[in-house]
Amino acid sequence: MSRRRITIATAALAVAGLALTGCTASENTDETDGGLTVDLSNLATTTEPGAQPVDEVKWNLPYEPMSLDPIFGFNYAENTVTANLCESLVRLTPDLSTEPGLASGVEQPDDTTIVYTIRDGVTFWDGKPLTAEDVAYSLQRQVGETATSYFSSYFQNVESVAVTAPDQVTVKLTQPDVLFTQAMGTAAGAIVQKAAAEAAGEAFGTPDGGLQCTGPFSLEAWSSGKSIELAAYEGYWGTVPMAAKLSFSFIADESTAINALRTGDVDGQYFYLPPAGLTQLESSDEVTTTYGKSLVFWTMVTTNFDGGLGDDRIRQALSLAIDRAALTKVVFQGAGIPATTLAGPDYWGYEQEAFEQAHEEFSADADFERAKQLVAEAGAPTEPIVLAVQGSSAVHEQTANVIQAAGQAIGLEIETKVIPVEQFGNLYFDETAREGIDGFFTTNYGSFADALDVYQFFASTDSHNYTGWDHADEQLFAARAETDPAARADLVIDAQRIITTELPWIPLAYEPVTLVQNDRISGATASFAYLYAPWAASIGGTE
Repeated sequence: MSRRRITIATAALAVAGLALTGCTASENTDETDGGLTVDLSNLATTTEPGAQPVDEVKWNLPYEPMSLDPIFGFNYAENTVTANLCESLVRLTPDLSTEPGLASGVEQPDDTTIVYTIRDGVTFWDGKPLTAEDVAYSLQRQVGETATSYFSSYFQNVESVAVTAPDQVTVKLTQPDVLFTQAMGTAAGAIVQKAAAEAAGEAFGTPDGGLQCTGPFSLEAWSSGKSIELAAYEGYWGTVPMAAKLSFSFIADESTAINALRTGDVDGQYFYLPPAGLTQLESSDEVTTTYGKSLVFWTMVTTNFDGGLGDDRIRQALSLAIDRAALTKVVFQGAGIPATTLAGPDYWGYEQEAFEQAHEEFSADADFERAKQLVAEAGAPTEPIVLAVQGSSAVHEQTANVIQAAGQAIGLEIETKVIPVEQFGNLYFDETAREGIDGFFTTNYGSFADALDVYQFFASTDSHNYTGWDHADEQLFAARAETDPAARADLVIDAQRIITTELPWIPLAYEPVTLVQNDRISGATASFAYLYAPWAASIGGTE
């Protein structure tokens, strides 16, 4: 659905003594009001590695993937599965840094040339060796205006991809591009077998077309509507998983999923929004809930700049009237942090001090007097502001209630329109689906620890920019081509300042990863890296 992609009191953010391998709910319960508090600076990255082999790990997804072809994996369920199947040239680590992946070495002889040395000894699940031709093919199919990859925006500056030695692939860029090089640690850099992909055609990655990759698990079966089954690949170049089988179910109903976790019918799940039954999971003696480092944020997207949210001052006023502390405590049950900018601290992968200072320019505190002043200056819209709400989602509905209350307090009339869950994704891609709607709520995320990856959404050339807002193009284009980290940080911070002031998207909350594991297993990656790296490879039984 998304980049493809939740009483008024202030939640305490500092909790001492949280181990990186176990920031669990029981360690973070606020004794005063029962709310959960999470220290954003000390979220988990891993969980205790499994101690012994297990025959099967049963994992739940909130919906059935549309495809397991990694170029179509820009969403939660798809990437959760594919991360264990198809490896990338560079690997995203649990702490959101990177390390060599299928490329054992990466060299840049100049700013527009990247040379990847292909790791020796890697085989596909059918036993055939990984070749430079497979790597070049996997990247080439995402290049050009006709490319259908969901990651195509990362390839917009790619001039050519060529095999330049038996173990070497060289990418030539039309200009320096810091996003392309970092994207090779995401599904954009995932490698598939050329022969298998060409043989299957459009069916590649579907239940009928199969898949062929190099990851620690192989795709064994996909029964549409029922399950996906993976098996440990004994010929894997790294450490073979302790779980012989990894099975995925598709339980969409939160209550049913939570009951399955508590009864042991399901061993684990990543929740991309805090489930309504989070307190049940926290109090369970059968599961452990872990909160991890994350690049995910909850935001309100403006879809119509000719409507009620078209005036900057109205968006600013509404943002100033939102009590984010109440939203994160009540709507997110404490498992969220008030957001002042879209890109939070886990994006500060370089020049951290500069980004931290820039982040402090903005406050999450409500300011009703200033908000009312802005509405008076702009004049309240003559028609109600209409916000789309996803059906059957408590987080969407409750967030809308918070926004409506904020609007009412400053003289803005806000209405909601419920969109069925199976149609809500159309808002991202279909202009007609957004007719009559001024905004909607969404979880969204960049793919690596660079704030530019989030703010690039607002570049006029980016596929996510469906409204045509382009007020930060100068800074964004320059930052993408800037290879000096300090100079790039200055440009990104300038873009952040423009975006956070004009608010084409209104930041609401930062969302830690919510990982739930049955106590019979452990070892799943706890951080956002689970979307792009083999998070289940270290899962095993507990002693």
